[in-house]
Amino acid sequence: MTDRTAWTFTDDRGRLVSADLRPSRVLAYVQAGATLWDFGICPEGVFGSGHDGAAPDRARTGTLPLDSVDYRGAGGGLDVETLLRGRPDLVVAVSYGQGQVYGLDPATAEHLEERVPVVVIDVGQVRTLDRTVARFAELARSLGAAPAEAVTPELEEARGRLRAVAGAASGGPGVMALSPAGAEQVHVARPRMWPELRVLAELGVTLAGPEEGAGVNWATVGWAAAAVLRPRVVLTDVRANAARIEEAGDPEWRRTVRQARIVPWNPEPLCSPGAHARFLHLVADALEEAGTAGAPGV
Repeated sequence: MTDRTAWTFTDDRGRLVSADLRPSRVLAYVQAGATLWDFGICPEGVFGSGHDGAAPDRARTGTLPLDSVDYRGAGGGLDVETLLRGRPDLVVAVSYGQGQVYGLDPATAEHLEERVPVVVIDVGQVRTLDRTVARFAELARSLGAAPAEAVTPELEEARGRLRAVAGAASGGPGVMALSPAGAEQVHVARPRMWPELRVLAELGVTLAGPEEGAGVNWATVGWAAAAVLRPRVVLTDVRANAARIEEAGDPEWRRTVRQARIVPWNPEPLCSPGAHARFLHLVADALEEAGTAGAPGV
């Protein structure tokens, strides 16, 4: 494909998105923009969701060069003219199912698509992480990036290492993922609902999760209930909209977490092989450290 060739891409809504020329000025949802940057495509701008504020959330921007990538803002304050101020010729958005554009008001998304081509990549729970990574790789290749693979030697090495560490872990120290909600409550992830956490399970990691009940992706409980799960490794949400784990007020949780290894976790991960490999190595490091320490409460 040359720059003068008509460009097409079938997105995860099944829509054939087209342009007279291959797009070169991409506006993206921040997760998509940081992922594309890892694949060699630099967006001209990014936007956030209703969870974000006036400044970009550094926990989710990866290595994006924010001094040259324009952050448009987030949430209800976004309108079509704001989104289009950098004259993008393509918008890359994400969806958590049903093709609905995440982070934008539906009317704004509809009007935006009347003005500029929009590609939507599904990052929802029904997708495997590998499939999502592969879709971003396909999109990056179509936009002119060097041939990109969804699975690289770096990622294979990280998977192999974590599989070995998990297999050698004495007693299978439990790994729990959570998003702090303040001094009284915490959102505990239901592991099977998160593609990145399902990868950990596939590699032999023992995941601790809440009992069945209210909440599709999370169970919102008191910190004392989270302490009962006795995690040895805690993946804690470090996005700007989450509270800090240090704010937990329950003494039993504080005793538990003193013995646990804490790993920063972004529930909206960059969907690139390099980013995923780095996450797997962080979990492997924590499991190795947990395996050499006593159990919580001992």
